[in-house]
Order: sequence, then structure tokens, then C-alpha cells
Amino acid sequence: MRAHNFCAGPAALPAAVLERAQAELLNWQGAGASVMELSHRSPEFVGIAERAEASLRRLLGIGEDYAVLFQQGGASQQFASVPLNLSRADDTVDQVVTGQWSKKALGEGKRLANVNVASRSESSNFTTIAPQSDWSTTPDAAYLHYCPNETIGGLEFAFVPKSDVPLIADMSSTILSRPIDVDQFGVIYAGAQKNIGPAGLCIVIVRRDLLGRARENIPAMLNWKIAAENDSMYNTPPTFGIYLAGLVFEWIESLGGLDAMYAINKRKAQTLYKVIDDSEFYANPVDPQCRSLMNVPFTLADATLDKVFLEQAEEAQLLNLKGHRSVGGMRASIYNAVEQASVDALCEFMHRFEKENG
Repeated sequence: MRAHNFCAGPAALPAAVLERAQAELLNWQGAGASVMELSHRSPEFVGIAERAEASLRRLLGIGEDYAVLFQQGGASQQFASVPLNLSRADDTVDQVVTGQWSKKALGEGKRLANVNVASRSESSNFTTIAPQSDWSTTPDAAYLHYCPNETIGGLEFAFVPKSDVPLIADMSSTILSRPIDVDQFGVIYAGAQKNIGPAGLCIVIVRRDLLGRARENIPAMLNWKIAAENDSMYNTPPTFGIYLAGLVFEWIESLGGLDAMYAINKRKAQTLYKVIDDSEFYANPVDPQCRSLMNVPFTLADATLDKVFLEQAEEAQLLNLKGHRSVGGMRASIYNAVEQASVDALCEFMHRFEKENG
């Protein structure tokens, strides 16, 4: 029996996807070799990559005016790739800081461009997001960068910022959890290890008119235009990651696409937040208008019980509930592959623990 896995990443993968990968591991569809052993330039693997891209395009409604790239290095590599591809060293770029990941993106941005922090919610300990009317943006900025969902703090935007300059979004913890309008963005990037596939892969969706703006000294491996011109095969790509991502995309399509996925995710989140809100023993620190659909942090009324809670949770096969060290408490990441049954099991445990210790 598989445990209930609430890890923030690498996160749970759909059982159906893992079972299919297991069945095909030694001999992919009669090829006589594993996917991991196929040449990335073989017709077999090129077909795998093309099908994965086509499935992702269907799910998100991505038009041909956008390139879809399968990159290595995770989303953190894009913290440098974004300014190197979209700005010059003396350009001003706008960044919004609402949590630890957008703060890390800020740190990398400052190394490579003049950064204007348009809004920062650190004074609230990253528990709320200022309305865009309070932001201080730069009219001629090269771009506006933000993180729609902060994994660590469980903070999520309830709106898409309006922008006259290219809008760049680190969607690692929210991509494929709900429908989005890709046309509102210049660039979307997302580490795979939440809702896409295994760690190490990063999806970059970039409007084609933004390709070709890279600095002359950008490393070739970070240049989106080169990646697009080579169909993400400038070098050997993460073949197994792309294969698994394709299976995940097909799995979401089989459920009914992102509308169906969103309904499932809303129900899971509402179930867990209700247990927290109905209790005087548990608390969620985030402004209710900014709560994350995917990452739910919570604290206990008595922090000395944290260790006991985690020990007993693990005994009950409820894994990876320890909150990030910068926040403390607990965090349940309920990504797409975490089933309602797992959320129900967690809620039942929380009720029981409160009854015994509250």
C-alpha cells in the first residue's frame, strides 16, 4: 500500500502514471529497450517528445505564437535565464516579492539587471499580497516577474497582474492545477517536480516575439532561442523526465482536462481548510483571500506538540508534513496527484490528534 504523500517536491505522482511507466520500463512499446536507453534523436523518442508537447498545448490552450521548451536545471535556473534572455545589464526589471521563491528570483535578478521591487509583502511575513493599485512599477521595464503561488508560505495570487510589459510567471507550484489564459503572459516557467513529473525538468512557455532578445554573452544552454530552434534538443534532454511528463499530461486529459482538475483540487483544499478553520487547535496564517490551492501550511496551538504530531502522522502513513524551516509548523502540499482519500485521511488524523491533545 502506498502512503499518503504530502511532499512539496518532489511531489506525489499519479499511481496510474507510475504503473504505466513500470510496465514499460524494460521494454518501451516493443522497442527492446527502456525509454532511458533510446536515442533522443530516434523516431521513437522524438515521437514521445512531440506527443508530450501536443498534450500540454491542448491542456493549456497554448497557441503556435508560443514556444514550449523542455529545459534542465529546474525553475531555479530560470531565475538567471529570465534576465539573460529578456534584458540588458543596464535595463530596469520589475519584480514582485511575496515569498521565499520570488525572493530568490530577486537575488539572482539583482546580479544581472537593475531591479525595481514593485511590491514586497515581507512585512506581513509573506501572509498577504498587496493590491496591484499599491504597486510601484516602472513604465519602461524590460518585464514584470512574479510567483503566482509560493510553495513555502502557501500564498497564492487571486488575480493575474495587469502589465504593459511582458509578464513573467514562476508557476512551479500552480501550473496544471487549474485553467489559465496563457495569452496574458510573456513567459511561464515551472519546475516539473510538483504537477508535471520528476525533478530536474523545467517547462518554459515563451512568446515567440520575445525570442532573440538574449544578451550576446549568454551561455548557449540558457538561450531560449537556441532551445526553440533545436526543439529542446540542443544537447541530450532529460528523456525520462519528458516521457513521464507526457504521461502525466495524458492522465490529466483523461480526467477531463484542467476544468475537471480544478474542481478536484478545490474540493481537496476546501476539505482541509475547513478542518483548520473550524478548530481552535489549528491555524493557517495566510490571509484567506491569498490562500494557496496547492500548499496548505498550518500551526498547532501548542508548538511543543509539533514533534509528536509529525511522529504520529508518519505512523499513520501521512508523510512529509513538516513545514519549511523558515515558516515552521506543518505544511500539506496537495498537488494534482494527491487524492481526496489522502486529504480525508489527514483530516481524520487531525481531528483525532486534536481530541487527544487539545
